[in-house]
Amino acid sequence: MEFRTKVDIPHGGFTIEPCERMLFVGSCFADNIGRRFQEEKFQATVNPFGVMYNPASILHTVRRTDCSPRRVVLTLGTNHVYILKSTGEIVDNCRKRPARLFEERELTVDECVGYLAQAVDELVSRCSDVRVIVTVSPIRYAKYGYHGSQLSKATLLLAADRLVAMYGGRVEYFPAYEIVCDELRDYRFYADDMLHPSAVAVEYIWQRMQETYFSADTMSFLREWQPIKKGLAHRPSDPQSAEYLEFRERLRVMTEQLASRYPGFSAD
Repeated sequence: MEFRTKVDIPHGGFTIEPCERMLFVGSCFADNIGRRFQEEKFQATVNPFGVMYNPASILHTVRRTDCSPRRVVLTLGTNHVYILKSTGEIVDNCRKRPARLFEERELTVDECVGYLAQAVDELVSRCSDVRVIVTVSPIRYAKYGYHGSQLSKATLLLAADRLVAMYGGRVEYFPAYEIVCDELRDYRFYADDMLHPSAVAVEYIWQRMQETYFSADTMSFLREWQPIKKGLAHRPSDPQSAEYLEFRERLRVMTEQLASRYPGFSAD
């Protein structure tokens, strides 16, 4: 008997290679996943101007950053935006200014698609073979009310679907939202606030991304990197002991060998 509904994810139409140049922009879920990629030595830039929840703010970050990634993950959190009344501009951060200075409104599906398409076009102009993974954050927004949160997610899901259809082969949808809501539908997979995914849930989504996008070369790299990673994290009781110095030398040799095969790798 099956006691859960596992989300079926087809194999990705492109791969993520070892030490890949990557950009993660979006909600705090993008932070969580992006840091996981950084830990495994991908050349990942993660929310360089802070967390960005809506498609307009995601576009603003893409325009401001000067990196040219080959693989990009855009994580959509909400379609709610805040507009500075004095200028009519969508702001990325209210910076604790008085609420009376801003107007809150919801982007339509068309508006979400428009902002995201501009972001994709900007990325393509920098790297012609860029590929984009778009996800919807599974984090619910209690402040909208749970029905309002679901309506916001529905708008983003429709926008993501349209974006994928517009950029066939260049943009793909990864079902992080569905994995948490339909597969990991138990409160043990949530953090203490009962809204954010737990570390276990984030790790599971990381594993599902591996299955979907990582090449055989990437999986081989990760297997070789794990003992080095574990060794570098070790804190000895006596850092001057002969045994530890010998251990560090073995780590140095292993690191240099890995770097010789993967030019983008750095253990720093």
